[in-house]
Amino acid sequence: MSSKLRLYILVILVMGLGIGLILYKHFALGFPLLPDDKKTVWTIEAKIDFIARGDSIIVSFALPPQTQNIVLMEEDFASPDYGFSELTSPTGRRAQWSKRMTTGPQTVYYRLSVYENNQVTQALTPDLPLEPEKPEFDEVHKTAAITLLDQVRNKSANTEIFTRELISTLNSNAPSQNQSLLLNEQSSEDYKTHLIINLLALEGISARIVRGLYLEGGRRRQSLANFVEVYTGSQWLLFNQNSGESGQPKNFLVWQRGDQSLLDVVGGKNSKISFSIIKNVQSTRNLVVRDSMNKQAGIIDFSIYSLPIEQQNAFKMILLLPIGALIVVIMRLLIGIRTSGTFMPILIALALIQTTLVTGIIIFLIVVGTGLLIRSYLSRLNLLFVARISAVIIVVIAIMASISIISNKLGFGQAMTVTFFPMIILAWTIERMSVLWEEDGPREVFIQGGGSLLTAVIAYLFMTNRIIEYLTFNFPELMLVNLALILILGQYTGYRLSELYRFHSLERHHASNQR
Repeated sequence: MSSKLRLYILVILVMGLGIGLILYKHFALGFPLLPDDKKTVWTIEAKIDFIARGDSIIVSFALPPQTQNIVLMEEDFASPDYGFSELTSPTGRRAQWSKRMTTGPQTVYYRLSVYENNQVTQALTPDLPLEPEKPEFDEVHKTAAITLLDQVRNKSANTEIFTRELISTLNSNAPSQNQSLLLNEQSSEDYKTHLIINLLALEGISARIVRGLYLEGGRRRQSLANFVEVYTGSQWLLFNQNSGESGQPKNFLVWQRGDQSLLDVVGGKNSKISFSIIKNVQSTRNLVVRDSMNKQAGIIDFSIYSLPIEQQNAFKMILLLPIGALIVVIMRLLIGIRTSGTFMPILIALALIQTTLVTGIIIFLIVVGTGLLIRSYLSRLNLLFVARISAVIIVVIAIMASISIISNKLGFGQAMTVTFFPMIILAWTIERMSVLWEEDGPREVFIQGGGSLLTAVIAYLFMTNRIIEYLTFNFPELMLVNLALILILGQYTGYRLSELYRFHSLERHHASNQR
């Protein structure tokens, strides 16, 4: 196998791994690709009031289930001097507060934050229905129910249409005698829900009650709305029991499925529950990171997010270095810009990030220019290389200190950031340019110095871009893509853009001679 083929295989593997991890984090975990992506977060507070009779108290309250399109987060349970436990059973989760003995008005709270989830999730365990139990009607109501079902059946072709027609018929503005008999003018929403479920059971269709909340900001003392969920043979389908519309409404949180009680209070009376909802907006990235860490997702648990905040801030800067390296490779190999050293433009770009662009360029020119003048004097002393470099380092430090002191006295706060420039690199740059001046003349010094500064400025512009900063930190897998691109560019041996421009005049001269 040739070295070039091995390189291409390595590039494909590295780039495929990097892109695959990025796509996994975006589609499976929900990481946004843009820093300004935000989600609406709903904070729901359930307030439970009751009057204690002076005996032991047990309060049991149904908690919302985990669904594919809604992420539950930050559950809080508040109660004065009550014991608390969360119970899980086949019918769902329940919160339980208990106290040995108390009397008088009592209040407990449950608070929950949720947001909509658009990511690809693993399918939940299939929820197959039980065989519907035939309801018990007296002869009059049974006759009315059978007559009504016969009318609806003639207008429907499947379970979905049958359910929609049944609900529409029951909610008709001109009800028939059978409808009026079944509905009962004094009936409540719960009665209507159970009537629809019983009529469907009489037809052999499995159905269950679903209670949920409409998520609307600023709502207080809101109650749960009843829906009917019907098994159509392959899936459960939600129906509005007042309009017959199918499908889950937008911004609707399913709180409870099944006919279990929403709230049980043992040892108390006059219990009631009310819901309040607040709407706010949060960063999608922060929500996804928090949710992934709560789920202990491996790619997040063993990532930069698991480090302390101080180390995370350090890596925000470190992860920008591959972007600077790619810019240097492109500028040198494709464009043909000559720089003083390979990594100096990257380090200068890092310093520019700390000092701002204009201030950093001015400081760099002052330090390097002054250092070159002093270095030219040191060359006359015939010092050895090590001693000369050490002297230049001391000179650079003295120049930086002088700039900081003078700028402080003059009130130029930005110039005090001169300390962010790497002193050793500046000293080595001054030494390198001095040798270059002696060997190749001042023109080459200006070409390489200007090329280094130009490359540093371009790297600075990319490294300070908000989108690139966001992507490099939240998708460190981009380093693999970056590495693959650098490996490919490392094989390029063709003309640089600067060489094409240089030979352009020769080509025109050759073309004119042929005429």
